[in-house]
Amino acid sequence: MFDIAAFIPRAIGQSVPLLLGCTGEILTEKSGNLNLGIPGVMYVGGIGGVIGAFYYEQNAAATGNFNPLLAVLIPLLCSFALSLVMGLIYCFLTVTLRANQNVTGLAMTTFGVGIGNFFGGSLIKLSGADVPSIALSKTSSCFSAALPFAEKLGWFGKIFLSYGFLCYSAFIIAIITTLILIKTRVGLHLRAVGESPSTADAAGINVSKYKYISTCLGCMIAGLGGLYYVMDYASGVWSNDAFGDRGWLAIALVIFSIWNPLIGIFASILFGGLYILYLYIPTGMDYMEFKELYKMIPYVVTLIVLVITSMRNKKENQPPASLGLSYFREER
Repeated sequence: MFDIAAFIPRAIGQSVPLLLGCTGEILTEKSGNLNLGIPGVMYVGGIGGVIGAFYYEQNAAATGNFNPLLAVLIPLLCSFALSLVMGLIYCFLTVTLRANQNVTGLAMTTFGVGIGNFFGGSLIKLSGADVPSIALSKTSSCFSAALPFAEKLGWFGKIFLSYGFLCYSAFIIAIITTLILIKTRVGLHLRAVGESPSTADAAGINVSKYKYISTCLGCMIAGLGGLYYVMDYASGVWSNDAFGDRGWLAIALVIFSIWNPLIGIFASILFGGLYILYLYIPTGMDYMEFKELYKMIPYVVTLIVLVITSMRNKKENQPPASLGLSYFREER
């Protein structure tokens, strides 16, 4: 029997990294920057939190004083800091030096994964673990702690109240981002920069500033997705190359959600469910090969969505007009 009460919480848990990556990339693309380095940024955000948590747990074990508040704040700040650095590198190359955004983004992905694997492997050696992974169980328990009365509310508590604070933060960030983009003057200026930077520049809007700020904030949000995956979804266990293709799915979700973080909430939950659906479809021992086919479902759906979206001609369903293009003020 299909256990929906068990499936939905896992689907939502799986959707959070996708939602944070999608929201961060939407904010970036609204400025006209196409950051294909989101997978690398998520990787760096995850390893940043792992580094902070590892050294704090080591210090707490030596002093015998473990503070749950610091156990959350230190990884958060480390994750934000390294994700911000990735955003600044990308902006310096694409906005200041006007490098090709596609090539820069792909290079950032390779760079981010390499940085994550290097520091992850170094921490594994420092911990002296017998397996190629590192477990930060104390810090993870602080990140994944649910509301204390969730278990007493049966299926309602399990579906709606059994998540850590980063899960709820992801939905709040997506809603706030949508309101800023649609309802505020800052959002209007940002969308103007993404649609026509020359027109925005002529109107007195600082194009470079908006590109820098939106891209760096987008990277910090996406990096938070990497931190959530390690500290909450993976129960504090870091293994090199464990993120899979979640970063690329997050980029695909930007198109699926037609550059609207609010739609991205529902799209990420849908794809989060499709990502783990094969675990809940009964196949029997004689048909295990079908499970491998079921694993293809999210990618097949992604291809179908991309084809359907590309066939739409509505203005509101199209990306920003200057997406992926460097702005040369001299040509205005």
